[in-house]
Amino acid sequence: MPALPPQSLATHRRFDPLFHFFALPVVGLSVIAAIVHAAQRPNWFSAWLVLLSLALVIVTLRARMYALRVQDRLIRLEERLRLNELIAEPLRSRICELSEGQLIALRFASDAEVPGLVQAALAKQLSKADIKKSITSWRGDFFRV
Repeated sequence: MPALPPQSLATHRRFDPLFHFFALPVVGLSVIAAIVHAAQRPNWFSAWLVLLSLALVIVTLRARMYALRVQDRLIRLEERLRLNELIAEPLRSRICELSEGQLIALRFASDAEVPGLVQAALAKQLSKADIKKSITSWRGDFFRV
């Protein structure tokens, strides 16, 4: 298996080509085409096509959001388990105080950086973006949907 390129704050976002460059544009163009068709030939069927294309947009976006939501829950669980192993008391007992966004951002931090970032995140209520900016040794996540 070829080595994956290193990730950083600038390169950690991923695009799913079939979703971002095919499904979304096709669904978006379908809505536009349905609206144009309804404007040119107003009847019940044209109105139905507009409603159907809008429903397709909702289904497409919700399917993506559901997958991301499930993945966020798994990341949250993985990070809580990881933090239990990497940080000592009394900080370990405060893991439950971290927000979902903070836990998701911490997954990119190397094991050596985690204790300091957890302490800072709890003390300063760092946002997801602030935590990612604070990471110096990036740990890639190549499995994100």
